[in-house]
This record gives sequence, structure tokens and C-alpha cells, in this order.
Amino acid sequence: MSVKIKVPEKTVALNVQLALREDLGPGDVSARLMPADKMIKAQLISRESAVLCGQAWLSETFRQLDERITVNWLVEEASYVAPNKPLCEITGPADKILSGERTALNFVQLFSGVATSTRRYVERIKGTKARILDTRKTLPGLRAGQKYAVACGGGQPHRMGLYDAFMIKENHIAVAGSISAAVDAARQHNPDNLPIIVEAENLQQTEEALNKAVDVLLLDNFATHLLARAVNMGTTQKRYNRGNTLLEASGGISLENVREIADTGVDRISIGGLTKNVNAIDLSLRVMD
Repeated sequence: MSVKIKVPEKTVALNVQLALREDLGPGDVSARLMPADKMIKAQLISRESAVLCGQAWLSETFRQLDERITVNWLVEEASYVAPNKPLCEITGPADKILSGERTALNFVQLFSGVATSTRRYVERIKGTKARILDTRKTLPGLRAGQKYAVACGGGQPHRMGLYDAFMIKENHIAVAGSISAAVDAARQHNPDNLPIIVEAENLQQTEEALNKAVDVLLLDNFATHLLARAVNMGTTQKRYNRGNTLLEASGGISLENVREIADTGVDRISIGGLTKNVNAIDLSLRVMD
């Protein structure tokens, strides 16, 4: 599948540099067991069904260790792979390949886990208008990669950080005094016309935010019957040309209830667990005879 989000090469390189520094330290002592001129070919194999993600990080890991190492990918990024399927072949000096094995696998296992989980949610709500989104609940230093992995799974990005959208939450509302006051302040300090997102915890706040015609209204931990009522309120807003607010469900989302939530008519469903509760995919690297 085509992935619209791209991660800058320098971001991938920095991720890999920090990971190798952490793992190698002053040097891989086990690598001393390998003859310096020994060349090998190894194969990366999936041990379970998964959506593959993280090719750039694996390739960059081995590039930084030794530019003589070649990586030949056998499947496309973001594609679905079956158990025991060879994913790529890696050829080069034995000591360098084995030194980079764990770091390379860590990236692919993590990002493939995110992509696979996302794909399950996307498949579960197929046929509705809702879209699956990520959040900022990411592993420190790996946000770009994890959001890319969500895209590989068919999800869509939320804001990248604190700089590309206003997100007015309960503490902002408490300090400002009301949703209306917080939204007015955001509009006064928004020369770049950034999106304004408001988090509502009840229907009263929902009505206030809709009356301010914010860009996105995040409905936090709403029961499904309340989500349906909020959707009706949003429909009324649009009918009378009072705005075009997108409605987003968030909080307490699981594979078991996501379809019911999507069926209420919300536009977006954001799930923090996609990036903070990751089940790494089982992969292994095997030296070929």
C-alpha cells in the first residue's frame, strides 16, 4: 500500500545512531569470536502474521555499521506478511551483521507491531466514515517512526507535537475560565491559522464547543449513546451552516468496542494504545548455510 507519511532520512539516522550507541557501548565483545574477513548471508523471517514496517531503520542500522553490508528486501513496506515468510536477505561481514542484529530487529519488530495493530482497527471499522488516528502517546524519541507505522497500518496522523495545532484540554479550560474564552484566545494568537481542537467531557461542553465552530471536537470517554447524541448535535450545526466541526471519539477504545463507536457516526477515532501499548512482532534473523 502507498504510505503518504515520510520520515526524514536524518531522523532515521539519528534513531539508529542512538540505538547503536546504547547497545554497542565501547564495542561488541562477542564479535571478537568472528574471523574479521568472514562474509555471511542472513535472512530476516517473520514468525507470525504482520504488517511489515521499518525497512529504512533496518537498512540504516547495517549501513552505519559497515557500508559493505547489502540489504535486499523481498517484500514491500506496509504489506501483509504470513508466518515463516522471508522478508529480506542481508549480506556482509559476519561480525558487523551479528553486532547489528538486535538493534535492527528492535526497530522492525516495534514498528511492525504498531502497523499490525493499526490495521486490525482499520479493518474493524471498514464501511463506516470513521478514520483511525494516533495520538502523542508515543515512545520518547520515536514519535516520527511510530506515526509512520500507524500510516503503514492504514491509520491517519493526529498532530505531530505541540506546535502544529491548538489542543484545548481540561486544564487549559480551567485556566481560561471556559471553552469559549480559551477558543477566543487561540484565535487571537493564531497567525498561521492552525487547527483548533477542543476536548469535551460532557454534552454541555460539546454544545459550547460546537457553538464556537472549532475545527475538531474530541469527545473524551463518552459512552456510545452520548457519542450518538453529540453526533446529532454536530449534524444540527452543519444543517444551519454554523460550522463544520469534525467529531472525534477518544478514550477507552478497544478492538471489542471500536465498531460500535464508529457506528455512532463520529468522523475520527484516536487511540493512544496504538503507540504506547505495543506488541512487538516476532521476527528472527537466521544465517543461511
